[in-house]
Amino acid sequence: MAEPFRGETLLYYLFLFWYGCGIILLTFNLLPPALEWANAVFLMLAGTLGALYLIVTYGKLTGGLVTLGIIIISILAEGLGVHYGLLFGSYDYNADFGLKLFGVPLAIGFAWVMVISTTHVIAGCITDGFQRKGKLIHGLVYSVTGAILAVVMDLILDPVAFVVKEYWIWEGESIYYNIPLQNFFGWFMLAFIFHLAIHFLLARFSRSPADFSSVRSQRMVLLYVLVTVMFTILGLTAGLWLASLLIVCFVTPAIILYRQSSKRRKRYVDHL
Repeated sequence: MAEPFRGETLLYYLFLFWYGCGIILLTFNLLPPALEWANAVFLMLAGTLGALYLIVTYGKLTGGLVTLGIIIISILAEGLGVHYGLLFGSYDYNADFGLKLFGVPLAIGFAWVMVISTTHVIAGCITDGFQRKGKLIHGLVYSVTGAILAVVMDLILDPVAFVVKEYWIWEGESIYYNIPLQNFFGWFMLAFIFHLAIHFLLARFSRSPADFSSVRSQRMVLLYVLVTVMFTILGLTAGLWLASLLIVCFVTPAIILYRQSSKRRKRYVDHL
């Protein structure tokens, strides 16, 4: 796989700069109301990095269709919650996330691209050994793993976004920070469908299999870690101990498994 091109790297460094500023401003509650739009830009930058990964890795047509499909389907799915309380439960977004489609901020579609692209890399690397068991078994294991990784990320995203920042407001009560447990089931199902579709689409149309140990792939893994770390820091400063503990317990072994699988795959390729 080719090394990241200059524009891609510049965008990556822009995201890191935006991320660093966000950590400081949000952790110490220094973000002025006039800059609330920066949250949407953060999500769109992260989503654009995920989109570039998919497009460059799997080709403009395949990667572009996957990206567009994630944005459109995720916004429509989120709209079911906003308007009808379906799939994720009943909730409303505040007005600080910019342009909305069907009552859902466009930035949320980009956020889903970030979630799926990053979990695609981690799940793809971890489950690489299942390829020898056949396309169906491998696809199911990969999709379940990717969906679990997406839900793990949401275990900290939703509590912080709702309880601490009130980016969106849930209706009703629940044992987990008053977030409907239906939400996490909805996340699992939507992420599972995305990953399963990606698995069979890429198997049929991609130019070549992804190198999950490449620089570009490692950046996706780092993106997953950075986002969860940011929200974990915000959760800790707000006293969300359970959510923060769960993230540490789940993300740490996932990254260890990714690194071990990546090294094992690299040794196998070098041996050929």
